[in-house]
Order: sequence, then structure tokens, then C-alpha cells
Amino acid sequence: MTDAGPVDDAAQAPGSASWASSPAVRRSMQGNRSRDTVPELAVRRAVHARGLRYRVAARPLPDLRRTADLVFSRARIAVFVDGCYWHGCPEHHRLPATHVTYWSEKVARNRARDLDTDARLAAAGWTVMRFWEHDDPAAVANAVEAAVRAAGLRPR
Repeated sequence: MTDAGPVDDAAQAPGSASWASSPAVRRSMQGNRSRDTVPELAVRRAVHARGLRYRVAARPLPDLRRTADLVFSRARIAVFVDGCYWHGCPEHHRLPATHVTYWSEKVARNRARDLDTDARLAAAGWTVMRFWEHDDPAAVANAVEAAVRAAGLRPR
């Protein structure tokens, strides 16, 4: 649920008074986390229980200003747990009733950034694993463990 979380005022749509439809919505949206979300913590617990150790919310590449949720540096694996709303899940994403243009453009930018991140990491020899927040944490941990083992690393 990487850096696609809350929106700051500088990122609001040109010509709009605010990206939020009300002060209550604004407070709610600003409370959204970009890391340590419930789905991410569930995946981290499941991966850790398998004996795998990783870096949290780290940059896989020092010159790329984007962070992965779990980073296995030696195995060169970056794991992302994407939020359905922020990353436009085809199954669960729903546009809001207000500011539809702003939010659809925001999600489109997030998805484009995700694709760019994947391409840059792949070009640098990294394996990119993306999961949705609704994916079963145990299934995600199984996939991550298999990738780490395939990279030749063993759990502790």
C-alpha cells in the first residue's frame, strides 16, 4: 500500500476548492495510512511465521523514490500489497459520488506509477510481486516463500 495513500493539498485538482467533499471526509482520508495497514500487517505476520526476514517500507533501488511493502534485498524481491481503492482493483474499486474526475485521475496516476515501478525494478533484475489487500495473507505468504526459495535463499 505504498505511497498512494492520503492526498495532500498540493495534489488537489486544478480549479477545485478541495479534493474532499466535506471536512469529515477530509479527516477520514487524511487518516489513511500508506504503510502498516491491516492487510499489510497480516501478510508480514504470515511471511515472518515462515521464517523469512525482510525490510519493511524500503526502497528496493536507492535512486528510485518508491518503497515496497516488503523487500528481500539478497533475493531481489519486492512485494507490494496494494489497496483496492488507491490502486484501482478491478474487483472492488468504486468511484466516489463526488469529485469523480479528480479521483479517477488520481487512481489512474497511481496505476501508471505502479507499472513504471514494476518496469524499473524488472530492468534492474528484481522480481516484483503485487497482491491486493483482499488476497488471503496465507496464500500471499506461500507465494512469497516460493519466490524466495526459488531465488536460492532459505528461511531462518
